Amino acid sequence: MSPTELTEKLHAKDVILLAGRLLLSLIFVHEGLHLAAHFEGAQKAMAVLGVGTPLLLATIALQLGAGLSVALGVLARLGAIGLGLFCLMTASLFHTNFASQNELLHFEKDLAIAGGMFILALAGPGGLSVDRVLAGYVKSLPV
Repeated sequence: MSPTELTEKLHAKDVILLAGRLLLSLIFVHEGLHLAAHFEGAQKAMAVLGVGTPLLLATIALQLGAGLSVALGVLARLGAIGLGLFCLMTASLFHTNFASQNELLHFEKDLAIAGGMFILALAGPGGLSVDRVLAGYVKSLPV
């Protein structure tokens, strides 16, 4: 049995896509929960950066909604595109002080996460996803 046949039989691609989705989404779900749980503190910290409450609420909604979308594989491509664009905007708006090694690192991490999200958007969520389960269910319905 060739490595390709073995991979197809074990569905390693689906397992790897699931692991990638979970790893990529973890930071967004965690941060969204943290912002929501510590809303007043987040509100004050964001105000210092010029971010108002409506944008903070939108950020929390995006991080939780799109983060769970990617993790569960429900409209994962759309969630991944949204989070990828969010990372690009965050990098270009908040992490541009390249004289600071810490800010440069955050800038680079945001770019790397955006790249991962865009690759996920192209690859799709794989077979271990809610979308795939729902698609199989719809196909099994009598016409």
